Amino acid sequence: MDEISRIGFVREPLALKHNPALVLNADYRPLSYYPLSLWCWQDAVKAAFLDRVDIVAEYEDYVHSPSTRIRLPSVIVLRDYVRPQKRVAFTRFNLFLRDGFRCQYCGAAGDLTFDHVVPRASGGLTTWENVVAACSCCNLKKGSKNLRGVGMKLKRSPSRPSSEDLRNSGRKFPPNYLHKSWLDFLYWDSVLEE
Repeated sequence: MDEISRIGFVREPLALKHNPALVLNADYRPLSYYPLSLWCWQDAVKAAFLDRVDIVAEYEDYVHSPSTRIRLPSVIVLRDYVRPQKRVAFTRFNLFLRDGFRCQYCGAAGDLTFDHVVPRASGGLTTWENVVAACSCCNLKKGSKNLRGVGMKLKRSPSRPSSEDLRNSGRKFPPNYLHKSWLDFLYWDSVLEE
């Protein structure tokens, strides 16, 4: 999926465009990779004043009131550990993330929809194990027929992902902008220097 289409799935508030703070769990891992767990600077400063987070890294920019001047946080760590959900919600976004934003029939990126492998007309259920990402062309070609009937094959059999599976899938899609202070906390499948 091209960058513009993929970004369309994650809507960022305007406040995140200027000095966002990377939010880490108490174990110093991001709460999520895709979308990357970011807070606007206002929320990060408020959480720091309420002693809900520790500031690990800061920007060069400042905000100030008549009596206080503070550098904007660029990396914050939650003081209380947030347990990741074990069960993954069955959503269009999570389905596309599981399938790498690619059609599971032809491998194309872009113009994605979803398809029931066993058609609903034949008793197929709307479950992780029966729904895949599909481009419009393949979805239209398959229609409500079985795969064998139209000579199509799946690139990968659908299955229920774990939250760790989706976290690892999300790591394959780094955002356009990564502040240098975030790099020590993000592992984007890069080779470490020896």
